[in-house]
Amino acid sequence: MKITKVIKIMFFTLAISVLNLSCMDDDAPVTINPQEMTITELALASPNLSGLVEALNRADGNLASVLNGSGPFTVLAPTNDAFQALLDSEPSWNRISDIDPAVLQQVLLNHVISGNVKSTDLVSAGSGYAKTNADGAGGEKMSLYFDTSNGVMFNGTASVVENGADITAMNGTIHIIDQVIGLPSIATFAVANPNFSTVTGALTPELVNVLSSPGTFTVLLPDNDAFAALPSIPSGDALVNVLLNHVLGDVLMSSTLVDLGAGYSNTLATGPDMNYLSLYFDATDGVMFNGMSSVTEADIVATNGVIHAVDQVITLPTIATFAVSNPALSLLVETLAYADSGTPTVPYLTTVSDPNAGPFTVFAPTNDAFADLLAELNASALTDIATETVDAVLLHHIVGANVQSSELQSGAVPTLGGDVTADTSNFTIIDANDRVSNIVTSLIDIQAINGVVHVIDKVILPPTP
Repeated sequence: MKITKVIKIMFFTLAISVLNLSCMDDDAPVTINPQEMTITELALASPNLSGLVEALNRADGNLASVLNGSGPFTVLAPTNDAFQALLDSEPSWNRISDIDPAVLQQVLLNHVISGNVKSTDLVSAGSGYAKTNADGAGGEKMSLYFDTSNGVMFNGTASVVENGADITAMNGTIHIIDQVIGLPSIATFAVANPNFSTVTGALTPELVNVLSSPGTFTVLLPDNDAFAALPSIPSGDALVNVLLNHVLGDVLMSSTLVDLGAGYSNTLATGPDMNYLSLYFDATDGVMFNGMSSVTEADIVATNGVIHAVDQVITLPTIATFAVSNPALSLLVETLAYADSGTPTVPYLTTVSDPNAGPFTVFAPTNDAFADLLAELNASALTDIATETVDAVLLHHIVGANVQSSELQSGAVPTLGGDVTADTSNFTIIDANDRVSNIVTSLIDIQAINGVVHVIDKVILPPTP
């Protein structure tokens, strides 16, 4: 319905009302019941919302007609002063018609929540997130943060004005607010929520620029309790790298992680040779990263990405981090521990857990690979094999350099136990006994701070005496 048609209907309705009342009682006052008017009609009837009406007219998408529909909607309605402040914030804007209609559409939709949300609902929740009708990253609807600890505030910028809450219309509710709510970036949400004050206080200007800039990021945002649990908070470049270990360069919604089940991605933190560090996720029971940090609030959608709030700071991962966090490598961890129980050439668990060790390249056999080895050796358990033999086996899986798959060349590969042969035409490792181990191409380049892991499907054995 066009706005002019709405006005005609309003005046016609009011005229009929006055006529009917006059016939009944010439002295009776004329009253208008807001609950019999739509959100658009109420905005038209309020002089202090004329800027909103003009914006609805200007924006793409015929929003005035939308808000005249059945709903229900909850509309955060900026006052005229709020729109004037918006215009004053941009030198090229003198009037609402100067704003791009497509941008204005999304800004206004960021003030519209599907459903009927009363102030009592917000106060009862205390704080949290809702979804607006604006389009956010990953094709998802934009999030909106509310906090009722001191009045009712949205995204840390706009507050409900006095006597401006719970204006009931026939198709929803209006809350009048004192600021136009801009389209939020990841940085907007980080700053707005006081539960993230530690991490926002640690952000450098460069990181703030990154999290405010256009892009497609996923940010795993630790809360204040997560930082409080750290023995100490790093500083300088080390802190920046830890923070970047919480930032991924693609949008990963929680539903995507659940559908994948488990796997690896890369963060913007860097390790040896400036390679991006890997991040292991497991969504079999909630969503956990690197076996240490769980999602507490998922899918906070901004213009430039998504936030998942997490309960632990994700420290820079070591080779041990990835071995321990992935259940498919649990027998490798047991083998390292068993070798350590004897007189190993190197203290395995200590070494792969040390962020300052290496860097190393580890060819990591899967659990099935170890099970096949036991069958091959006619052993019923790992403890049937002498620890010195296990030590010799493990040394043939470790290279004393950080070798990513793109750097691996066909020919001799010098491990700590002796040479093995790589064939990059089919991505295999051939040991001294001509046994062939396939490098699992979906599980390569798992980059840690002290080396890189390539998963293999067969245990490499030293030369037979």
